[in-house]
Amino acid sequence: MSPTTTDRLSPGDAAPDFTLTSDAGEQVTLSNLRGRKVIVYFYPAAMTPGCTKQACDFSDSLDALTSTGYEVLGVSKDKPAKLAKFRERDHLTLTLLSDESLEVHKAFGAYGEKSLYGKLVQGVIRSTFVIDEDGTVELAQYNVKATGHVAKLRRDLGME
Repeated sequence: MSPTTTDRLSPGDAAPDFTLTSDAGEQVTLSNLRGRKVIVYFYPAAMTPGCTKQACDFSDSLDALTSTGYEVLGVSKDKPAKLAKFRERDHLTLTLLSDESLEVHKAFGAYGEKSLYGKLVQGVIRSTFVIDEDGTVELAQYNVKATGHVAKLRRDLGME
């Protein structure tokens, strides 16, 4: 494995703990959410078409997800101020977190080598993780599509 490739998580792995700053300027720590199920999704950049579609899909499904016990956290490398603009512009209702250093992306295997227009590049790998009440990865999905992903995730979780 090349030094630029990050190990991927699998179901049964302990989710890496983190503390990140939200779009509201608050510190969010994953381990503080123990006892609840958490969906953590990583996306390349706020306010781009695909990421906007995905964030809006999560926002539109947030009531259904929270009513079945899920917290939803969206993570990108954007600064908290940009995330706040993203939330306001698109009326998003989920928590957006800033990982400017990419440390959390790398810990989850959501940053590394990927194919972009036929070229291998280093970047954010659009990924989604479902973490159970004990902090264990229940579902790890890499290279997900921005459009239709939330509906597929809801089917995978038995919600539809």
